[in-house]
Amino acid sequence: MDEVVSTTTEQTLDALPGAVRTRVLARTAEVLPDVPHLPPSLRRVAAFAPARRARLGAGAITAALADDELRERVAVQLQARGPAALDAADEVALAWLLRPEGWALVVADGVRRLGERAGAEGRDAEVERLRARLERAEQAQRELRASHRVQVEEYKAEISALRRRLGEARAAERAARTGEEQELRDAEAARAEAEARAGAQHKEVRRLRAQVAALEEELAAGRRSTRTAKDEATLRARVLLETVLDAAGGLQRELGLPPVSGSPGDRVEAEVAGAGEQDPAGGPVRAPVTPALLEQYLAMPRARLLVDGYNVSKTAWPQSSLEAQRIRLLQALAPVVARTGAETTVVFDAAAAGRRPVVMTPRGVKVLFSPEGVIADDVIRDLVGAEPSGRVVLVVTSDGELGADVARAGARVVTSDVLVALLGRTG
Repeated sequence: MDEVVSTTTEQTLDALPGAVRTRVLARTAEVLPDVPHLPPSLRRVAAFAPARRARLGAGAITAALADDELRERVAVQLQARGPAALDAADEVALAWLLRPEGWALVVADGVRRLGERAGAEGRDAEVERLRARLERAEQAQRELRASHRVQVEEYKAEISALRRRLGEARAAERAARTGEEQELRDAEAARAEAEARAGAQHKEVRRLRAQVAALEEELAAGRRSTRTAKDEATLRARVLLETVLDAAGGLQRELGLPPVSGSPGDRVEAEVAGAGEQDPAGGPVRAPVTPALLEQYLAMPRARLLVDGYNVSKTAWPQSSLEAQRIRLLQALAPVVARTGAETTVVFDAAAAGRRPVVMTPRGVKVLFSPEGVIADDVIRDLVGAEPSGRVVLVVTSDGELGADVARAGARVVTSDVLVALLGRTG
């Protein structure tokens, strides 16, 4: 008996069964905040909830319980609470922590009983497992026998069907042999008829080719006649145009008119350039203008293009920053302006900004930032209002209100997605 007591006394927490260790950690975690003079490794663990202390601080608690002084302080707190054992594992855990008189025998006896119970439960579980396995094997054997019977029946039915099909095939073969000579005679007759039809079709093709050649000659003669008439009409129109141009030049010399310079919108642009900047919002104006038609408008003489800057750039590159949007829009406009020669002004909204950003302006493109407190829509309205009636003025925006206003002023409204499509096709 003394040997058992000595051996149990020397047991560490790691030597106890897993269930007992779990109960020791849980009991210690319950009173950990009340234990004085905790080592640094347990101070943070003591702040956790009891369930988290036992789970997250298991390693630190196990290492700290190797110190008998700390274990005794834990035992004092447990005794103060008067804990009652919940089961055999909890009883062994309390005996190991509290260490009452004869605790070693209690721990040894409890460990032995837990081991016997675990062995008995393991044997019972093994018996149940083997019994379930035997039942599954017997069930599988019954199912296999049933499936074999089903397969035998299927094989019998398949053999009967094959025999029936074999008889039918033999009967069909005999019928085919009987009708083979008749089929050969029919094939010869069909071949002769086909050759006759082919000859007739070749003759019809030759007749149609001759007819097509005659029609092509007649068409060529008509085209030559039409071209001659068109050339005469073009010559008369050119003579008339040159007469009008000479008359206009003579009138300009007679009146001493100086050459036209600048644009009607220069005053508005100058006022805006001296003040500040802005951005739009609103519903799209759906104008029946395609990218190809837009480029034709821009190529017209002295065409004027006004672009609602951020409205277009946010349509094309919504994920980019405003600075990146400005750069990409101006770079994309440059080749279109160079190709069409349209007088182009891009207006960016800066009503809420205190200063103008610095931008690299491409050749042929003017850049305006609306003044502080003035939105870009109002700047575009002023630019459209400054243009003379009859000039081709195109305003690119998807703002419904702005589009309606400039349309009433005589401008043609183009939605932002149309310009974006043109820029993408050009790029």
